[in-house]
Amino acid sequence: MSSSSPPGAPASDAAPAAASPESEPRSLRLEDWLTVIVMAALALITFANVLVRYFTNSSFAWTEEISVFLMIVLALVAGSAAVARDQHIRIEYFAEGGSALRSKRLAQLGAITVAVLFALIAVLSVRVVWDDYRFGETSPGIGVPQWWYSIWLPVFSTLIAARAVGLLVRRTRVVPEGTPTAKDAQP
Repeated sequence: MSSSSPPGAPASDAAPAAASPESEPRSLRLEDWLTVIVMAALALITFANVLVRYFTNSSFAWTEEISVFLMIVLALVAGSAAVARDQHIRIEYFAEGGSALRSKRLAQLGAITVAVLFALIAVLSVRVVWDDYRFGETSPGIGVPQWWYSIWLPVFSTLIAARAVGLLVRRTRVVPEGTPTAKDAQP
């Protein structure tokens, strides 16, 4: 399929341009590095288990429990990065349709909703962690204390809520196109 765009111009079906510095937080290195580390750990654990199964006809029992935990961590870290980059799930027809002010208000509402939801999850999951610790719950697979796994839910939920608040602040600062500003009112 040929493009009708002149050489050097972006194609209409090309990937969207990178976000401007104002729309993306200064540093997502934490989420990016955690994603790399967790993915590497998952790959190594799974590869080791495959090799052990192939050569010995048995498997490491602990790999399934650790892999499930790492996949949950990966989902929470990726959720944090998606919120910070404003790439979380939404219905584009409503989010991008209509006026610029309406889009801005919907983006703000989305950020507030995400922040409240994950702040609530963080607060409520602290009780789960406390109960796991207090009652001495152990994991079903390898028998380590369950709170070793559950402690990360309030931590990552707080991170997601903080990223949503940052997104809300950035979306509040953005002035929709066509909206009169104080600078426009001056003669």
